[in-house]
Amino acid sequence: MSEKPSAPAIFDRKLLRARRERAAGGFEAHDFLLARVADDMSERLAIITRNFGTVLDLGSHRGFAAMLEVPPQKITRMVSMDLSASMVRAAPDMRVVGDEEHLPFADKSFDLVLSALSLHWTNDLPGALIQARRALVPDGLFMGAMLGGETLAELRQAMSEAEIECEGGLSPRVSPFADLRDMGALMQRAGFALPVVDSDRVTVNYKNPLALMAELRGMGETNVIAERRHVPLKRKTLMRAMEIYVEKFALPDGRIPATFEILMLAGWSPHESQQKPLRPGSATGKLADALGTVEQKAGEKTPRA
Repeated sequence: MSEKPSAPAIFDRKLLRARRERAAGGFEAHDFLLARVADDMSERLAIITRNFGTVLDLGSHRGFAAMLEVPPQKITRMVSMDLSASMVRAAPDMRVVGDEEHLPFADKSFDLVLSALSLHWTNDLPGALIQARRALVPDGLFMGAMLGGETLAELRQAMSEAEIECEGGLSPRVSPFADLRDMGALMQRAGFALPVVDSDRVTVNYKNPLALMAELRGMGETNVIAERRHVPLKRKTLMRAMEIYVEKFALPDGRIPATFEILMLAGWSPHESQQKPLRPGSATGKLADALGTVEQKAGEKTPRA
């Protein structure tokens, strides 16, 4: 039997680990997106009338789950896992250095799996979601956040135009991200029940494009595309990209905006107690009755009053 082909290497995961290691020491000065996700997830967890025994913080950075504002009884035991040893060293409770693409946990180990702003770097996103679902007990909850397709649209446009103009070609300088419309299907493909996906667009203003790029380095979110050019960006191209960014997007005060799209994901590990969709044709009431109108068959003329 032939082996199943592995997912193509879109991202250089070794380089990602190195970028995370470099960013770990000063990461708290650049964790504003994680703080926003923590606020959102705290609100969502608050309306779920259930406590969770063992929780996995997947791609935890320096301890994302510790940023949640939830009652102490909501989470009994936390396991924090990150690709970077320097990152996860600062996380609370149990700490594991591990890869989202190869989870080192047995099936049905966790009541809740959280993942904040890490899954967009996986080469096999469906596979990573499947592993997260398998790590959950039946009727366990997965809640995640990842950067979406509108992220850094301004920077992507400026870099592309500058490279075409200055170098006569184009190379991937800003990482690709999944679209909102794709993620619902991916959640279903991964086997999650009752999946929910929505989007949060965040616009952050910076003094100039170089300040944005410094922020991305501090976040550990700079380019790790495997097919990137392995030579430094020419100074002329970089300066032209910064000029284009300002020309096209600068605000009246001279600052420049940067868009971050955060895709929020939620789904449950299947269980027989969960609500099931009705079979087609099994409805017992009429839509017309619910709307207070008269049912009319196709082709019939509407009666005059």
